Amino acid sequence: MLDAMLKERNISMYQCAKLSGIPYTTLSEVVRGKTRLEKCSAETVYKLSKILNVSMEELLTDSMETRPDFEIFKSNVCHLVKDRDELDFIVETLQKDEISKYWSKKWYPEAFYLLAMVDYMSRIHGIPICTRYDEIRTHSLKEPLYPRDILLLAKLDGDTDAKEKCKREAIPEFLRFNIVESEVRNVY
Repeated sequence: MLDAMLKERNISMYQCAKLSGIPYTTLSEVVRGKTRLEKCSAETVYKLSKILNVSMEELLTDSMETRPDFEIFKSNVCHLVKDRDELDFIVETLQKDEISKYWSKKWYPEAFYLLAMVDYMSRIHGIPICTRYDEIRTHSLKEPLYPRDILLLAKLDGDTDAKEKCKREAIPEFLRFNIVESEVRNVY
């Protein structure tokens, strides 16, 4: 997280250490994840927040964010689509630039899933896709990501028929990123 913020601002660790007065070794341990930012002194957090031009609270909140289970993430996205107007969902997602936020955190399944949902909804409503994410569209997951219930069914049955059937029925925008998803509207 801190590494991404430094890169985004084009500040090297050395420059940050020099400008902030934070020892390079301390900063290096935080950036590399050996030391958690919330365990640092208030003075260190304050100095970093000044250099990065963010509040201490924002800096700490971002560092303490935990990654939800992917199935929960998918469910939350599908519920947002269900509960909101689909066009509003597209607009809000693009305005908040959540796809780039997940991408910069290296949360690739989440970034791909959200982008696939936006692209799918755009196709359904005849809206051109947002070209801001063309670079992300050149990537995909190395291995197919199946819904957990399909993986369990395949494991219990001892064959791959469930997985193959699910893949054949997958929505193309999701399959493009190697995410096997066939149902995004019928969520409970």
